[in-house]
Amino acid sequence: MLRLTRPLFQSIRSSTGLTGLAVHPNPLPELAEAYKSTLNLLSTIPEASVYRQGVEALTKNKLKIIQEANGDVATAEKKLNEGLIEQALDVAKDELSLVSKMIEWKA
Repeated sequence: MLRLTRPLFQSIRSSTGLTGLAVHPNPLPELAEAYKSTLNLLSTIPEASVYRQGVEALTKNKLKIIQEANGDVATAEKKLNEGLIEQALDVAKDELSLVSKMIEWKA
């Protein structure tokens, strides 16, 4: 009898089960890049900004989780606690977009 383990299941996952959310072939590097871009943009906001402090702390924590996962998507999903890794990637991209808007609105 052959039993599917989670890592094998993930590698052959064809759907996230969520309408409009496709399976990403290699999400962790892209997620790490989104977090790094967010931190880079946040550095242009004054350090005293409460928004910067909150988002920076949260983003650094998430980036640390991704780096410590060592390429294991299941571990990253569990520790991030944001659902599927593709959902976490969407959240990261939305936050990056919001940081850009915050910079624009303050200017």
